[in-house]
Amino acid sequence: MALRKIVEQGDDCLTKVCRPVTDFNARLHQLLDDMAETLEEASGAGLAAPQVGVLRRVCLVLDEDTEEYLELINPEIITQSGEQTGLEGCLSVPGKWGIVTRPNVVRIKAQDRDGNWFEAEGEGLTARAFCHEIEHLDGHMYTEHIDHFLTEEELQEYLEEEEE
Repeated sequence: MALRKIVEQGDDCLTKVCRPVTDFNARLHQLLDDMAETLEEASGAGLAAPQVGVLRRVCLVLDEDTEEYLELINPEIITQSGEQTGLEGCLSVPGKWGIVTRPNVVRIKAQDRDGNWFEAEGEGLTARAFCHEIEHLDGHMYTEHIDHFLTEEELQEYLEEEEE
């Protein structure tokens, strides 16, 4: 395994639509392992392949219930319900935060590292991460959903309100 460099906003690969994965081989497994190590090191909730410069439909999402990374190959959102509005950031936009409204419950279907299809459902942070990472695969970022980045004061105020 190896740490990969996380590309930042402004890099062209973050605006491109990723190609589906068709070969479930050692190269894909290496990418998944490297992404897991990179995500662990960065302490993030998710990471999409274009964030490490690879234009394939691959992402990892932290499952809030199990605290393990779900490997999602060719993921699609199949149902979503409810609404949550909250703080969102991105490893490709370091140190910046915004308020984003997302579905509260999201069900996805995806393939695992061997090409087997499965479904998973997430609520709260996991649902937010499903949406955030799958958007990356279509060349979009959370910054398209915010009206401004929070200032340090706004961020502090938001975090204090959440604690109460």
